[in-house]
Amino acid sequence: MSTSAVGRYRMGYDIGGTFTDFVLVDSHTGRVETYKTLTTPHELSKAVREGWSNLLTRVGATGAEVETVIHATTLITNAMIERKGSKTALVTTKGFKDVLDTQKEMRYDIYDLHAPPVQPLVPRALRWEIEERLDSFGDVFLPLNEADIETAIEAIMCSGAQAVAVCFLHSYRNPAHEQRVAERIRQALPNISVSISSEIAPEIREYERMSTAVANAYVQPLTERYVNQMEKDLADGGYTKRLYLMISSGGITTGDIAVRFPVRMVESGPAAGVLVTCFFAERLGLKDVVAFDMGGTTAKMCLIKDGEPSRAHTFEIARVHRFKRGSGLPVRIPTIELIEIGAGGGSIAWVDELGLLKVGPESSGADPGPACYGQGGTSPTVTDANVILGYLNPAYFLGGRMQLDMAACENSMVGVGAELKMGTKEAAQGIFQIVNENMISATRVHLAERGEDPRRLMLMAFGGAGPIHAHAIARALKMKGYVCPTAAGVASALGLLTAPAAFDFAQTYVARLSQEELGRLDTAYRVLEAEGNALLAEAGVPADEMKLERSLDMRHKGQGHEIVVPISWNSLADVDLDRDLGPVFYERYELVYGHAHRHLPLEVMTIRVRASGARPTVDLPSAGTASGGAAIASKGVRMAYFQEAGGFVETAIYERSLLPIGAVINGPAVVEEQESTAVIAPNAIARVDENQNLVVLFVDVSANSTANAAPPQV
Repeated sequence: MSTSAVGRYRMGYDIGGTFTDFVLVDSHTGRVETYKTLTTPHELSKAVREGWSNLLTRVGATGAEVETVIHATTLITNAMIERKGSKTALVTTKGFKDVLDTQKEMRYDIYDLHAPPVQPLVPRALRWEIEERLDSFGDVFLPLNEADIETAIEAIMCSGAQAVAVCFLHSYRNPAHEQRVAERIRQALPNISVSISSEIAPEIREYERMSTAVANAYVQPLTERYVNQMEKDLADGGYTKRLYLMISSGGITTGDIAVRFPVRMVESGPAAGVLVTCFFAERLGLKDVVAFDMGGTTAKMCLIKDGEPSRAHTFEIARVHRFKRGSGLPVRIPTIELIEIGAGGGSIAWVDELGLLKVGPESSGADPGPACYGQGGTSPTVTDANVILGYLNPAYFLGGRMQLDMAACENSMVGVGAELKMGTKEAAQGIFQIVNENMISATRVHLAERGEDPRRLMLMAFGGAGPIHAHAIARALKMKGYVCPTAAGVASALGLLTAPAAFDFAQTYVARLSQEELGRLDTAYRVLEAEGNALLAEAGVPADEMKLERSLDMRHKGQGHEIVVPISWNSLADVDLDRDLGPVFYERYELVYGHAHRHLPLEVMTIRVRASGARPTVDLPSAGTASGGAAIASKGVRMAYFQEAGGFVETAIYERSLLPIGAVINGPAVVEEQESTAVIAPNAIARVDENQNLVVLFVDVSANSTANAAPPQV
């Protein structure tokens, strides 16, 4: 996608578990229009058509005037979590069909004898073996048995499978056997989707590679139908260009490539949220922040350091226990490294067998949604608690397009309150505090694992519920404060418009590093870089905008695991191993583990290339100086709950769209806008900056008055 070819309008839309968010940007004027509506789970395109029509009507444009549409979705993740993918078969090397069951032969919880096992996506009855064998160098040890291929094809046809994953031992070294089997399956069964591990994840370690190939096959038919429907709906709306989709690594890709590699979209929506955090942080001059995206179903946190999010190359889907590594299905994909917590506006509160209040991870979703939505939901949720506590205005939800039912909200609390022997308001307070503690604990661990001190960080809060809970999280972690960016409720959709076309490539390359080996590494890199350039060209990226970044998975010789080391050299021919590359590895290793064994030889396990285009620019309009105080945006007062103030207190209410640049607000206060609501706690002071962001800093409680405090500056 060429940034130079971008026309007048660009649209991003993010389909979440509860809401679907839209952002339309006028590239000529910088004008931004937003829209938020409930997701329609049984017909996702219904909400898309609503948002598309509303925004184009608002600006008086036709679909043909939209140059770019970029989409993020939770479809892939939800299909795996809910086990709603296609019936999938597995073809593998003879003797290895139980790899999906034996996994790593390790328990994710060694102290729980009743811990439920990780259930594979393909049952044993749908796995077929073929006699063949490659050695670890990719040489043929046993030739491919053609008769076994025909037997497997016949069995797959009789099974009713809609997708097939092919994973042979050591195919990352030599894909010929996998390619031959895939060719025969496609010839005999043209309506079945086929994924081969040497294309999906050509990396060492057969369980992770097999799991990734299976996951890709499992959602491939679903993704193809979904993308085709989205493209049809947009075409019906007058759109004439390509549909782009967000992938987990923070890049975007075309619909055709997304259908080939759907597993790379498992973190599509959350990745967009991290990108918009980077976008706003750069405009604020902040290098180190924590992205906090709380929507209707989940909350996501990610550390941004030096302006860039951390990235990983392994991800776990559908964990049995959310915070226990090894309890999910591993996939070898490049992804932005973040944590997700079952803590959204729709998260349901319940009382466990010990009489303790719990919140989530189960969510009411969009249908029926929280009780206050008036769509038949009866379970108490975080959103219901926020209404009772005075944070949400029942008459101004989604800018007044949706009225919240206060009576239903209060009725939902009766059951939980009775079990806990407390009233409606006390139950709501408990729900608010518990869900905050869940997020605080997860964020504290996330930062501690990365050696970060939260006291030097700012929290960037967005999503429909993020700005409501930001003050509690930032204060508990003793952060400097938090920022609620403009259009916070649909910020992830805006993040889509800041993403470059990008894709990641990897190839296992096991070798002890030597000066001679560096030249051979260069040759291997050139192959991946050629693939990257070809894929970028397919996505419409001009040659002069293509960017290739190299990295290596390296380790001390003999170690069991490796670390990723960025490579800044475009050619390794003139690189000195001892003087140049070695010190880069040791420095990074010490940063992770505290000590590097500099006397030990090094080995490489995997080479990686990230191919990307130029990052699009989004020029949001900004005002100059303040044109008045916050009083002109006043909507009166209402009672709201603040633990710091000892309970419910009279709280000033403001309309965010009317707040002028430079306006200062002293807490406690609530700032309302169409897509979200921001809560400013007592002993906090907020200022509207020149980019219309709400910047909130905590004030020293020993000061005489928050009214005398200086306006916050980042």
